[in-house]
Formats: sequence, structure tokens, C-alpha cells
Amino acid sequence: MKTSDHRDHASAVTAVDHRTAIAAETARFVAVVKGADLATPVPSCPGWTLAELVKHTGSVQRWFSVLLRARIQEPPRKREVDLRLPDHEDGYADWLAESATVAADAFAGTDPNQPMWAWGADQHARFWARRMLFETLLHRADAELALGLRPAMDRLVAVDGIDEFLVNLPFAAFFAPEVAKLRGPDRTIRFRTTDGDETWVVRLRPDGFGLDTAHPAEAAADATVQGTAADLLLLVYGRLPYEAEVLTHEGDEDLLAHWFANSAF
Repeated sequence: MKTSDHRDHASAVTAVDHRTAIAAETARFVAVVKGADLATPVPSCPGWTLAELVKHTGSVQRWFSVLLRARIQEPPRKREVDLRLPDHEDGYADWLAESATVAADAFAGTDPNQPMWAWGADQHARFWARRMLFETLLHRADAELALGLRPAMDRLVAVDGIDEFLVNLPFAAFFAPEVAKLRGPDRTIRFRTTDGDETWVVRLRPDGFGLDTAHPAEAAADATVQGTAADLLLLVYGRLPYEAEVLTHEGDEDLLAHWFANSAF
């Protein structure tokens, strides 16, 4: 897919220490699920329970750690990792905490600027730390939503998460095939924070889509969605509908419906 060059925009995003944030987000996740009924369904991940959500998140952290240690230079042909999963679910929370320690050990031995294969835009080890952070954060939010809690997020982390999602989405079709439908006759969607001044413009073209970093700030977009950084992050990941009361939207409704029907993963 054709994508716009995101480097200028990415450099404008406030730096987040992804490695430290992973430890903090995992601790939050552990605190949420410790003592909870792990058979609780997770509506934002249909068919999953809290137990499956925890297992998935810890497994991702351990799998990415394997990739980092191997400094992979091409797509992995197999996915073998010793999960060390407890026999009983009452040990899952502590196991998730240990998964973050496994990740921290992998980070300690890896230069974030080390060239590596990655499925997204950034072909360096830092891609995997950034991706791990938002896997962990979003699934922590899923756990909170399942338990009737409103997820709280650090604003700057949420801003980085929106950017990470939009930068990498054009590369996600191999595991999120609906993304291939995100095409259009030169149509633009603007995402704008209401608790800051961050803006992202995505342009859909007949041959694909991507962030349009050259779109003038004052220029109109065909559709716009606005909300706090935290709510926009939940939106792009499909955890909030664009019609939610905490968000505002204007412009081409069909374009927004098309985007959100095909973009979440």
C-alpha cells in the first residue's frame, strides 16, 4: 500500500519512554485483574474472558522478547516460546507481572536503535517496545471496561499511541485483512485532540491510505473526529464508536463509517 512519509509527524510526537511505560502499564493491569473473577467476559474482545486477555498480553510480551533477543532480520517462520504459564488461573496475575520482567531483561540487552525486521514502518528494535506498550495498555483498558471501570491514561502516552496506530495501520493487512478496503477517491479524515493541539490527517486514495503529513493545519478535511487523547486512542482501536458522547464528529458520515468498519485491529 502507498503511504505518506510519517517521519516529520512522528518526530513531533512527545517522546515516551516505552520500556518504562510497559512496566507501569503491566503493573496497572495486574492490579486490575488481581482478585477479579477471571471468567468475566471481555465485551471489547468478543469471545474472550479476563483469563484469556491476561494470557494473550503476557504471551505477546514474551514473544516480542524472543524476537528482540534474536534481533530478527526477516519475518519469523515459527512462533515457539516457553510461556511458563501457571497450571491454575489464580497464578495468572503474578505471571503477567513476570512477563514484564522478561521483557525488561530483553530490553536491557538490546539497543533500541538496532536494525531489525518489524511488520510496521520502523525497522528497528524500538518498534517492538512501542508496539508492546500499546498491546499492554489497550488490553489493560479492556480489562477495566470488562469490570465496569473507566480507563485512565497518561495523555502523552495516549498521543503516542494514536500516532503509533495510524503510522503502522497501512502495514497491518496481513493480520487485519479489512484494512485493504481502506481506499477512496482522495478523501481525508482528521483526528484532533481536545486536550492538546495534536492533529493527524489520514488520506484515502485509490491505491491505499496513509498519514498525510503535508496537509495544511488550516485546510479542511472531508471528515473530522475530536476528543481527548485517551478517548481518541480508544476510538481508533474500536473501543469507542465515533458517535460516542465523549467525541464530536463532522463531515462525511459515509467516509467515517467506512473507516471505522475496516480499521480496528
